[in-house]
Parts: sequence; C-alpha cells; structure tokens
Amino acid sequence: MAKDGPDWDGLLKWSIAHSDGTRPPRALSEEDRKWFMEAMQSQSIDVVKRMKEITLVMQTPEQVLEAQGVTSADIEDMLEELQEHVESIDMANDLHSIGGLFPLLGYLKNSHAGIRAKAAEVITTIVQNNPRSQQLVMEANGFEALLSNFASDPDITVRTKALGAISSLIRHNKPGIAAFRLANGYAALRDALGSENVRFQRKALNLIHYLLHENGSDCNVVRELGFPRIMMHLASSKDAGLREGALRGLLELAQDKSTGGGSDGLGGEDEKLKQVLQERIKDISLMSADDLGAVREERHLVDSLWNACYNEPSSLHKEGLLVLPGDDDDVPPPDVASKHFEPPLRAWAANQEDNRAPDTDTENKEAEATPLLLGI
Repeated sequence: MAKDGPDWDGLLKWSIAHSDGTRPPRALSEEDRKWFMEAMQSQSIDVVKRMKEITLVMQTPEQVLEAQGVTSADIEDMLEELQEHVESIDMANDLHSIGGLFPLLGYLKNSHAGIRAKAAEVITTIVQNNPRSQQLVMEANGFEALLSNFASDPDITVRTKALGAISSLIRHNKPGIAAFRLANGYAALRDALGSENVRFQRKALNLIHYLLHENGSDCNVVRELGFPRIMMHLASSKDAGLREGALRGLLELAQDKSTGGGSDGLGGEDEKLKQVLQERIKDISLMSADDLGAVREERHLVDSLWNACYNEPSSLHKEGLLVLPGDDDDVPPPDVASKHFEPPLRAWAANQEDNRAPDTDTENKEAEATPLLLGI
C-alpha cells in the first residue's frame, strides 16, 4: 500500500488516549470529530487510488513492463493485492468503472501461466455472490476466455482456477448457465473428471452437482456423455472428497424423476453401481470408530443411494453403522445441496474466513505492501 495512506499510528494513539478506561468518556470536540472522520475515510480513498494505479499497470503493454524490469512475479503480486481490494462488492463493481475489468480479463491470455491462474482467482472474487459483476464479466466476454482456459490450457493449475471462476460466474446466473450449456461445458467437465488432479476433479464434481440440482433436465445430457460410469469409478477413490462428490452426483441422477428414478437414472449401470456400493459398505464396516466419524456424510450418501436405487435400506442399517453413538439420534438425509453453495452475503462470508474448509484455491500468505510497478 502507498506510504501516503492513513495515519494508523496516530489513530491508534488517539483511540487509546480517549478510551483508556481510567475516566468516563467525554464528548468529542468538533476538531477531534473532523480528524477522526478524515482518518477513517482516508482508507477507502486510498483503495480507490491504488486500484487506479493497478489498472494503469494492467493497461501497460507487456514489452514496456519488461523493459522497466517488471517480472511476471511482480504482476502476480500486484494481482494478489487487487484481489484483496475487490473482496468488497463495491470495490469489485468499481473495477469496471475505473477501466480495470477489461485488462484483467486480458491477463487470462497472458503468456505466463502464473498470471493466467492469478487473474482467474481475482475474477472468482469479483463475481462471487455479485450479480452486477457477473453481468459485467459476461458482457465483456469473460466467460469465453475462462472456458477456453478451463477446457484446453496446458497448465493444470490454470485449468483449475478457471473452473473455479466459472463456477462462481454462473452460480445463480441463468444467462451464465445457458452459455455454459451452449458452449459444451459438460464435455469439458467430463474431461476434468478424467484428469489425475484431485482438486480439479473435486471442483468439477461440485459444479456438476450444482448444475444437476438446479436443472434436472441436464441429467439426460450427463447420462448421454457417460458421466455415471466415471462417477462410479471416482466413488471408489482413495480420496474422501472425491468419493463424496461422486456419490452426490450419482444420487442426483438416481432421484431424477424423468426416468422414473432409481437405477434407471444411471444409464443402465445398475450392476456396476451395486458392486461399487457393496464395496463401499464393506470398507466402511472395517473402519475404526474414528474413521467412521470422519466419513459420516459418505455413510449417509451410500445408504441414500442404495435406498433410491433398490427401495430398501442398505446393510449399514443392520450393522448399526448408519447412526453411531455421538451422532444425532434423528439424522436427516444428507444435505446434498446447500453445503457447496456460497452464502448469499459476501460480507457475512468474509467474517467466516477462519471457518472455511482447508481446500481453498488461495494459499494463506502474510499481507505485504505491493509497490507501484511503474514510476508513472
């Protein structure tokens, strides 16, 4: 952050002097009130100024930056700072007003994979639970650039970050979902499931589940593309997150009423599914008490899927492995919807930062001031 920012030391000293607990609070003089308000307001003014500076750098041709000694790592650091600023919905929407959105989208085509990935992360933050910015990114053809990176970028991290941005861009966004369908997005999701990258596969499964939950008619597309067999394979993965994601998707297909429900919704893979579920039940029955607690959701997903396909409880009931001591006495069916949806208020979500799941795209780093990269 620029050094001419707010006088935090002065503000801290002033606050301590006026609230040290040794005397009752007194009314502020007009001079004190004016100084305090200016100190507080200066932060937002500084953020807007800084975003304009970053925008100026993003608008500068790459060869000019290189001539001035600016490296790709410098650009990535700058984008990380921008991501912090656009956590605020107001700042996210202002980025377009100050001319920063188009050059940011341009970074999705940068020759450096790290910059392409970081740009997608910033876009994820901008559009998350933000209908206005979702619309602006769609109008600026940001969806097309993200889909291209997701489907065909040679770098797996870039593909993963682009998928994350697409997920946030089309969530609760009907035009975005329609564009995803028309662009053959499901075929790209199928390719993602066939990769060997667990995080990429998890993100793909989460988006598949959201789309099927919101649009039951898409179940037919998923079946025709062969998703059931792929998800059955992933349901036997060593990774618990992959197993749960695959089971959620299979459960959505099994609950599809257009086929009558049950195993008919799985594209003729009834025997394969039964084998997979029996193997999962066997593995669960051999788990220790601690391990059983860790796969609570999986236990209920397996049972719900068995019930949906074969109209009877799974053997987990008979073996007493569905509800364990310490579980709620009356456990509802697994919540296969809301867990993976973003909360509607980003401000509330930001306050829950410490409670987020460990599988996040952005690694925690100490906040560092990023200097302006150009002397202009």
